[in-house]
Amino acid sequence: MRRIDAIGISIGIFVVGGLLYLVLQVVGINSMDAGVWTQAVLVVGLVGWLLSYLFRVSNSDMTYNKQLKDYEDAVLQKRLEEMTPEELAKLQAEVEEEKATKRNKQE
Repeated sequence: MRRIDAIGISIGIFVVGGLLYLVLQVVGINSMDAGVWTQAVLVVGLVGWLLSYLFRVSNSDMTYNKQLKDYEDAVLQKRLEEMTPEELAKLQAEVEEEKATKRNKQE
């Protein structure tokens, strides 16, 4: 996220809070109660965002993790494309040998 995006989101939340406050006053709620309800809605929204953030962190579903995985996949794909058929056959044999070794250890 760029700095300008964070500033825009902050201003947007500020404007939404102000509009909610005004709407609650127009509906007939006094200014003190409108302020309390506006703060309550904003705090609940903040806590909801925080919980979703913690959920994404715990599941490694962050943008950085996705970009890193995409990069690693692209590097591996490029290396596979650059390998000769003999090197691919050798790699395939090594993979099959490791699979066989793991199966033997499990038995």
